[in-house]
Amino acid sequence: MRYWQALVGFVLAIAMLLIPLSAYAASSSSISRSAGKEELSKKDFSGQSLVGAEYTSVNLENANFSNADLRGGVFNGTVLQGANFHGADFSNGIAYLVDFKGADLSDAILTEAMLLRSTFDNVDVTGADFTDAVLDNIQLKKLCAKASGINSHTGVSTRESLGCK
Repeated sequence: MRYWQALVGFVLAIAMLLIPLSAYAASSSSISRSAGKEELSKKDFSGQSLVGAEYTSVNLENANFSNADLRGGVFNGTVLQGANFHGADFSNGIAYLVDFKGADLSDAILTEAMLLRSTFDNVDVTGADFTDAVLDNIQLKKLCAKASGINSHTGVSTRESLGCK
């Protein structure tokens, strides 16, 4: 009996090594709601449900995302200079290599968002909630210098959510 179990285990191990398994991974090219390499500057997305939407290498300068539902959304290599995110929900979102220069993030919810290698020059973060968001230290210091207010939806202080001292 013991010999039989060892033989079956060995055969299964060999079979798993020899039979190729397909790998599945998420990529921007596989998401049907993605926008790529388009000119969308000044476009009005206010109040829209854009859950899981993905924007890669897009110019969204001065776009209006106020009060939009962007939960789980992705901005990758995107220009968002002067964009309006007032009251938007970008929780669990990803912003990688994004230029937020002059953007309005007031009263926005960015909880658990990944905001790596993105820049936040001259951004309004009054009342924004960054609880458990991941930011580069340099950008965190910039945001803490201007952080004030309490988010009207979550009741969390902007300074507290950023961990400002």
